[in-house]
Amino acid sequence: MNAHDNLTPPDGAECDILDPVWIPMPDGTRLAARIWLPRGAHDAPVPAVLEYLPYRRRDGTLARDEITYPWLAAQGYAGVRVDIRGNGDSEGLMEDEYSEAELADGEAVIAWIAAQPWCTGAVGMIGISWGGFNGLQLAARAPEALKAAITICFTDDRYADDIHYMGGCLLTENMMWSSQMLAYSSRPPDPEVVGPDWREMWRTRLHAQPLLIEPWLTHQHRDAYWRRASVCEDFNSVKAAIMAVGGWADAYSNAVPRTLAGLSSPASGLVGPWAHKYPNTAWPSPQIGFLSECKAWFDRYLKGDTAAPEAPAYRFFIKDSIAPSREVAAQPGRWAAEPAWPSPRIVPRDWSLASGGLRDGAGQGGDVLIVATPQTLGHTAQRFCPGMRSLDELAADQTPDDAAALTLDSAPLLEGVDIVGAARLRLRLTPDQRSGFVVARLCDLRPDGTSAFITMGVLNLAHRAGHDAPAPMQPGAPVDVDVTLNDIAYHLPKGHRLRLSLSTSYWPMIWPSAQPLGVSIDGENSLLSVPLRPESADADTPAPSFAAPEQQRVGGQDTLRPDQSERIEEVLPNGTRRLRLITDGGKQRHHATGIEIGRHVTETWDVHPDDPLSARTEAHWIYEVGRGDWQTRTESNTVMTCDTTHFHVRAWLKALDGADVVAERAWSFSIPRDDLGHEGDAD
Repeated sequence: MNAHDNLTPPDGAECDILDPVWIPMPDGTRLAARIWLPRGAHDAPVPAVLEYLPYRRRDGTLARDEITYPWLAAQGYAGVRVDIRGNGDSEGLMEDEYSEAELADGEAVIAWIAAQPWCTGAVGMIGISWGGFNGLQLAARAPEALKAAITICFTDDRYADDIHYMGGCLLTENMMWSSQMLAYSSRPPDPEVVGPDWREMWRTRLHAQPLLIEPWLTHQHRDAYWRRASVCEDFNSVKAAIMAVGGWADAYSNAVPRTLAGLSSPASGLVGPWAHKYPNTAWPSPQIGFLSECKAWFDRYLKGDTAAPEAPAYRFFIKDSIAPSREVAAQPGRWAAEPAWPSPRIVPRDWSLASGGLRDGAGQGGDVLIVATPQTLGHTAQRFCPGMRSLDELAADQTPDDAAALTLDSAPLLEGVDIVGAARLRLRLTPDQRSGFVVARLCDLRPDGTSAFITMGVLNLAHRAGHDAPAPMQPGAPVDVDVTLNDIAYHLPKGHRLRLSLSTSYWPMIWPSAQPLGVSIDGENSLLSVPLRPESADADTPAPSFAAPEQQRVGGQDTLRPDQSERIEEVLPNGTRRLRLITDGGKQRHHATGIEIGRHVTETWDVHPDDPLSARTEAHWIYEVGRGDWQTRTESNTVMTCDTTHFHVRAWLKALDGADVVAERAWSFSIPRDDLGHEGDAD
């Protein structure tokens, strides 16, 4: 096959589209790329913007790519979309997320792009989630040509703030994400691109396919596995200019302010009300002209255009109070900005913990408060990372969970306040078990009686001295712990109450501790500190404004099966509570590649209110990929359970070409729990 095919651009494209373009790696492996090249770039070279993902450029991200890269090409940038090795049409095998091979390949891709005759030698990166992660990680390796990166819905800390663990607690999404990656990476290469050996290439890939939950579950505290490629280990290694972007409805909002505070290179932060999506197409609205923001960033740092407007250090959307709902199409609120971050004008307001509620000011507590909650508490929570499946994944009215938790309410506010930043909770508590966790939620207790979720934090109490130094507790012995809640920007209006809800369980987001935990809290030595931004700040710093959102796709697709989702909650005859999410992603045919792709996902979470060892999760994925007579299907299933000492995982994968079975795989293993809750651990 030729080095690349020069495709006929769709109507409205102001660029040439090259696909496949084969990029050679030092070990001889070839990575497949799709390039949107401004016309005339061979005569007048342009900077390039790279996005580097395992999610398949010819179908998985094509809809988004056909919005982003034709637009950037019209602004004088080459867009380069590369499949990570072992995914899409790229050769080789994938080992793990953010592996050394992946990042070394990324450096080679950047060097290759910079050396092309159509490139000025200046390269930027853009990406969301995986592509946001590795964009920042590659910036930390400081390849010479990489001058700027825009990292969206990302983290700088692979242990503390990714989809695997939160506050040292195991997220059930750890298994669900492994299941999703098993489904994603088991899809076949395209025969139209790789040629007649596609099936053997696919079979080889399937037989080497890792079940990623195994290493993720093996490393249950912050060790060298997680420190590698965690940019927070050395922010000073980043030399490129970084625009850090997130959303308050996303799982990764903490990384934006933390990265701004840590970087020494040029940096700007932007957080909207959004879930896990690009801000020009995200929900909840308002969407913004995000590609215009990208252009301004790249103009300054890839083209050297110092006349390009310089963004404030931190721009963020302050959410207004609204009635809680799992699906929010539009989020009321306002934009604000801080010229520096951390901001010296954001100061904490303290509340003491007492049996009568939250008392304004420090030193107003003194009561003993008891927390011991059923394992089913948490069903009103939002999904850990809304936006990856469907639109109804936000937090519901918190009242049912509040009823089972310890709730402490403030007096009605005499004036509205803007919470901006990360609240902190100091607790002196006495446990009745050697291990377990506490969850703290801040809620907006509204005059209509509903309880709207604001933010939350969680801490594995065995990690109270650090996620790298787990140690069991002594039942009956008091310990001092600090819980940092997730960053947020939220307006709590006059007349509303601030509610602190405390629990020792949070299913289905967090895997239960081995034994039910109860704690008594010494209110005299406990304190809630909430960061408040003064009302005068808006007058001092003008609110940011944005262009209209860029949403025109230069390309299209046909809907072969509409998408739909269903949420089923039920109590089984034995008292087990079951949550089942059924997501039919529909089926589409992309005009540019002719590929038809469909998916169907069923996810299940079970737990009994009195038995943490009854916890069970299951994920079943079906993927269809085809074109004309070429029709493939992959089906996979993963189940996770536990006992006092181990986690147990079983999984299988089956791949078909038409009716022919190409490969079958099965996994079964048990991994010791690292929660230090069982006898035999060192004190």
